[in-house]
Amino acid sequence: MSIRKWFYLFWTTLLIGAGGAVLAGLALQVANGRIEFKSVADFFIYPLILFGYGLLVSVYSQLGFFAYLILNYMGIGVFPKKVWQYIQLVLAVLSLLELIFLRTFVGGDRNTLSDLTLAVAILLTAMIVSYFKVRNTNASAWIPTFFFMTAVTIVEIIGVLRIGIDSATLFIVVPLIACNAFQILMLHRILKLLT
Repeated sequence: MSIRKWFYLFWTTLLIGAGGAVLAGLALQVANGRIEFKSVADFFIYPLILFGYGLLVSVYSQLGFFAYLILNYMGIGVFPKKVWQYIQLVLAVLSLLELIFLRTFVGGDRNTLSDLTLAVAILLTAMIVSYFKVRNTNASAWIPTFFFMTAVTIVEIIGVLRIGIDSATLFIVVPLIACNAFQILMLHRILKLLT
């Protein structure tokens, strides 16, 4: 990947993350019915803070994306291709099950419904993104895309899951999933431009 292509991916992912954070933050404020601006400056500063937070989430997403690319490269080098795909599928399913059940059993006081809702949302998003990735490339892209959109996303949100506040989880998950989906869907286009 050339520096020019990486810059394009970097800056567009930054904008996706910032836009996702602004939308998620404003939607949470509207849903909670607590939009109270004490001055005109607050009206402009709050979206600016959301924008900055989205930039940070997008950088975090990009770190996860490049970590996945390195992991995938190593997995293909160590295991036969079919075995590596099965390993990714098993890890994706285990990460979803951990998100749903293990935190409830270990934590005890967690809300099972919010964990189940989050897991179903991640699963549906992963399936939709995988469908479009296969449609744009080939059938062998389904499992790696599904693994990235489930297991890697869940690993990236572990920190916010420990907080245990649903609105905080939603606030990071929306821009993070948007960035992850954008990066995985753009990867083949960027690599095609290089050849």
